[in-house]
Amino acid sequence: MFPKVWTVLPAAGVGSRMQSEVPKQYLSIAGKPLIQHTLERLLNYSRLDRIIVVISAEDHHWSQLALHRDPRLCVATGGEERVHSVLNGLTAIETQAQDQDWVLVHDVARPCVRREDLDRLLDTLVSEPQGAILASPVTDTLKKAGDNGRITQTVPRAGIWRAFTPQAFRYADLRRALESALEAGELVTDEASAMERLGYQPALVRGSSDNIKVTVPEDLPYAEFLLRRLNESEKNQ
Repeated sequence: MFPKVWTVLPAAGVGSRMQSEVPKQYLSIAGKPLIQHTLERLLNYSRLDRIIVVISAEDHHWSQLALHRDPRLCVATGGEERVHSVLNGLTAIETQAQDQDWVLVHDVARPCVRREDLDRLLDTLVSEPQGAILASPVTDTLKKAGDNGRITQTVPRAGIWRAFTPQAFRYADLRRALESALEAGELVTDEASAMERLGYQPALVRGSSDNIKVTVPEDLPYAEFLLRRLNESEKNQ
């Protein structure tokens, strides 16, 4: 039996850096909430079996989404930090998922992920049992700052990559890694970090640089521009 491909979408954050009373994932881009753009891209990708959306217990916006009743979605309750939310998403499918199933964890604030990048990531997993993540080599010059805001060092960029999502790992491996990190009191900010703690070396899969994460207000118009361009290019394929 071929392993299933589950997707966990942590969406329980408040997006404090967006300076908005509305959680970031529900801010409008091109007439739709950010989370809807992200979900539509994932739902329109046929190689994913099920998507677990992890939302806050106080989320009053989710039920207003037109697609919240899609049978390919299931909902779990989020935790205090991202790592707790992802682990809650994994726990929600513990009676359905097999140890060797793949789990893709994707940022809800990355609505521009490309189909070809998802293909490349999943194709890589065939020969990478330790998992893989989408990423991009750093091209900017990197500076390290001191406490006074002044440059203390220029950091060599050779071999340095920007981590994107999705990040993909075996169900049992990822769950064990996240639980281990929490037991050690480490609030890892991405799933690869948890895997690395246990000695795994996930593969880096080159992804498109326009797979941006909407973080601050000025990202919204840029994401809208990228989405329009992406949707238009896919129509012409």
